[in-house]
Amino acid sequence: MKKKHLAMILSKLRGFENPKAELEQYRTPGNVAAELLWLAYSLGEVEKKTIADLGAGTGVLSIGACLLGAEKVYAVEIDENALKIAGENVRALGVETCVELILSDVRFFNGRVDTVIMNPPFGSQNPGADRPFLLKAFEISDVVYSIHLAKPEVRKFIGAFVRDKGFVITHRLTLDFEIPAQFFFHQKRLERIKVDVYRFERAQPTEC
Repeated sequence: MKKKHLAMILSKLRGFENPKAELEQYRTPGNVAAELLWLAYSLGEVEKKTIADLGAGTGVLSIGACLLGAEKVYAVEIDENALKIAGENVRALGVETCVELILSDVRFFNGRVDTVIMNPPFGSQNPGADRPFLLKAFEISDVVYSIHLAKPEVRKFIGAFVRDKGFVITHRLTLDFEIPAQFFFHQKRLERIKVDVYRFERAQPTEC
């Protein structure tokens, strides 16, 4: 499968019906999801791997990972309505045996995985909302892919937070992220923002 084809498939998946502002439920655009997944795939961190999608939403990243050959994806989502739609998307793409839908706060998910993929809340409505996702990701895996706002202050925070937790940034891709008007505070029909797709890796201990 080519990256462009993957992006097209993911773009056609059903999105949120009644997105919740407090959860910052923005659908991950197909092209952004495809870029993240393709990077992970090219580095051998998707195919035949066990993966956790933290804050899975309607299943875009989870399904994409399965289409690229993941062995198992745990789609962890706190919102029951979103997870129901994720289930419909999973069945529509025929990846039921690959995706395990888990209704849970990400903080309560346990178990080690090879790779974490996620599009956590940006923290625009609730500052610091992405921290529980990062903490859990660093707890359960040595390799993490995550999407964050491409702002100087966010990059500064991410850099310091990652170092403090014993991880390093190995890749950062800056992409356009389209957000359709869906909440009362949105002023435009379609907002285009810049996001960074990160790859974090647990730092190797230095030899004395």
